Amino acid sequence: MVGIPEVAKRIDTMAREAKAQANIPETHRLSAMGLCLSGAEQDATNKELENYLKTHYPDVADRYMVGSDTVGSIATASNVGGMVIISGTGSNTLLRNPDGSTYGCGGWGHMIGDEGSAWWISKHAIKIVFDHEDNFRRSKLCVERVWELIREHFGVKTRSDLLDYCYAKFCKTTFSGLCAKLAKCAREEDDPLCRKLFEDAGQELARSVCALSPRISPTLISKCGKLDIVCVGSVWLSWELLEPGFTKELESAKFKYDLNLLKLTNTMALGAAYLAADTFELELPRDYSQNYEVFYGHRAVVNGSATNGSSNGSNGTTTNGNKNGVANGTKNGTANGTNGTAKNGTNGTMNGTNGN
Repeated sequence: MVGIPEVAKRIDTMAREAKAQANIPETHRLSAMGLCLSGAEQDATNKELENYLKTHYPDVADRYMVGSDTVGSIATASNVGGMVIISGTGSNTLLRNPDGSTYGCGGWGHMIGDEGSAWWISKHAIKIVFDHEDNFRRSKLCVERVWELIREHFGVKTRSDLLDYCYAKFCKTTFSGLCAKLAKCAREEDDPLCRKLFEDAGQELARSVCALSPRISPTLISKCGKLDIVCVGSVWLSWELLEPGFTKELESAKFKYDLNLLKLTNTMALGAAYLAADTFELELPRDYSQNYEVFYGHRAVVNGSATNGSSNGSNGTTTNGNKNGVANGTKNGTANGTNGTAKNGTNGTMNGTNGN
C-alpha cells in the first residue's frame, strides 16, 4: 500500500539497525534475507521488490526470499507445512504442503471478504442493528446493548450519523476497533447477541479450513499425524467466544483430519529467516517446539461421532473437550452403573480430563 520504494527504504533502515545491534559493519552484506510481508502474494511484485533492494540498497543482503506473511507464520512452527489462519483487522487462510505448494482461501479485503475478522464482526453487528430497525430482517436476539456500543464507539446518536463513518470518513481500523468492545461485552455481560457475533465468526474461520480440505496433501498428514494450524491476529484472543461456532462447523462439515490450533510464542520473523536459509541451503539452527503452544485440539469425525478435546491440556482450555468428554463419561458410564469402570465411562472421563 505504501509502494515498493518506501518498503525498501524501511527494510534498509531495519537492516542497518539490526547490524548495529549485532556489531556488524553496515557495508557487510547478509548472506540472505527472508522477507515475509503482508501483501506479498504475487511473484512478479515480489521480484520487483527484490530487484529494487539490490539496485538501490546493495549493502543490505546478497540474496532475498520474498513471500507472504502467511507463509512466514507457518514456517515459524514447522518446516514440513501446515495451515495458518490470520484473523485481525482482516482475515486470510493459507495451506502449505510439504512440496512447497500453497493454496489460499480469503485474503481479498473487506470489500469482498475478510470473513471472521474484527472488521467483519463489527460490520456484521452494525448490519444486524440496521436490518432490525428497518424491519427488514428482525433479530431474534435483543439489539439494544450492541446498538449502544456502536453509538459509543463512533460517537453518534442516530443511524444516519453513522453513515459518515461508513463512507466519507471510512477507516477500516476504526471500524474494526468496535470488535474489542463487543468481545468485552460478550465476556463480562454475557450479552446474547455479542456472543452470537463471535460464534458466527468462529464458524466462518472454520469454513475457510474446510474449504482448503481437498487441497491437503496426504504427505502432510502422514508426516505430522494431524493438521497444525497457526492462528495469528487479535481476534484469536477471544477463542472462548469463537470456539462454539468453530467446532460446530468442523463437525457439520465432517472434517476428516485431526487438527491442533497453535499460538506462536516467537515472532514470525523467525519463519522468514528459516525460509531464506532453506531456500539458499544455509545452515541455521532451530527448535520449532520453542516457537508455539497448542491451545486446542480437535479430533476428526469418525463414523458419525467425534471425541474432541485439548491435544495438550496444559496449553489451553477446551470447552468442547470438556462438554463432549464429560457428557459421554457421565451418560454412558452412569448408565452402566459404574461411572468410569465401564468402557464407555472410562473413555468419556478421559476425554473430559484431557479437554480441561
